[in-house]
Amino acid sequence: MSRYQQLAYTDELLADDTVHRRYADGRLEWRRRGPGATVTWRDNRGNSGVDEPLGREIVKRTDRDGSVRYGRESGYGRTLWSDGVLTVNRSSFGGRVGGILAAVAGGAVLGALVMPPLSMTFEKEEELREQSAQSNSGGVEAGGDYDDWDDGYGDDDDFG
Repeated sequence: MSRYQQLAYTDELLADDTVHRRYADGRLEWRRRGPGATVTWRDNRGNSGVDEPLGREIVKRTDRDGSVRYGRESGYGRTLWSDGVLTVNRSSFGGRVGGILAAVAGGAVLGALVMPPLSMTFEKEEELREQSAQSNSGGVEAGGDYDDWDDGYGDDDDFG
């Protein structure tokens, strides 16, 4: 039995270079590049916020009400969030491979999932931002290169 709730989604790159994300629970999200390496988003439930990569694996999601949760990108289009939700990008892999990977998303075949932090100090966030800036001459990484969102989904996962 899984310790987290899996939530699949697919991404579609739109003509205006935004990404339309469709979650299996019916939520729709529109994503746009923000300042720096951030991605701003809004959804069909009236929520909005900003996703920011912190280092190579951690994503900080700040909702418009100021609440924060963290995600840990685990490769293969998977992000485990501090609220116990595992988001799985089904658009990263098509057809049979996508179905197989989605079925075993939390399994040993893909490696163990590590929970993200429940909270971080401002100093720790800054340390991760600085590490990202030093390791990248272009964009900030968070499991992939976000300077190029040609396909809108791919392995980069566009922050969870």
